[in-house]
Amino acid sequence: MSAKATISKEVFSPQDERMLGAVLVKRRTKKKIPFLATGGQGEYRTYICLSVTNKRPSQVYITKVKQFEGSSCFVRRSQWSLDQLRQVNGIDPNRESPDFDLQFDNTSDQWMASSGSEKFTFFQILHHTCQRYLSDRKPEFINCQSRLFTGNSILHSAADSVTSAVQKASQALNERGERLGRAEESTAEMMNSAQQFADTAHKVTTRTVFLSSFSYYGIIELHFNYKAMHSLQRSVGMFST
Repeated sequence: MSAKATISKEVFSPQDERMLGAVLVKRRTKKKIPFLATGGQGEYRTYICLSVTNKRPSQVYITKVKQFEGSSCFVRRSQWSLDQLRQVNGIDPNRESPDFDLQFDNTSDQWMASSGSEKFTFFQILHHTCQRYLSDRKPEFINCQSRLFTGNSILHSAADSVTSAVQKASQALNERGERLGRAEESTAEMMNSAQQFADTAHKVTTRTVFLSSFSYYGIIELHFNYKAMHSLQRSVGMFST
């Protein structure tokens, strides 16, 4: 698991927060601080992290997370709410510099990212988050590459495209459901008509068989009656002579 994934899991998830982005940094003016846990001094790695709470209304924070040398644990240190951020300084708008400054209401920090590309990615996420969660008093982004804002426009366009695609898919599913419903109704009507036809055919067949049987036995009865009358006439003739 990467360091950023571990920070997200161990530092922010237990606080019911979701990490949006992080950048590995070090101070441009290098200094050491006492490692209070052991009483001595030590080297450490610092991450500037951006997170948002899962509960509404959403709260966005910028948090300094450290990992001290020899330890696998990450420790949450300083933290600011996003609305305390006043200025984001990219230092050099003409090249992909790793240097940047963050100015808050009561403090400012000068940092150097592990690379210019990692800083740029974090700036993109930070700018997009400010546009989404801050309605007023948005921080000022200065000395940043122009493609930073173009990139965020691309992110917004991509989000709009995804939303539009989801809406179209939902509409298509609804239309398909309506067509299936109509098809099921038509099928039910056809089955009902077929059953009625089968019942009628059965009744007609039964009546035809009954009439045929009645005619057959009627003819036999007439035949026997004729023979009986003929025999009677012959018997009368014999007595007459």
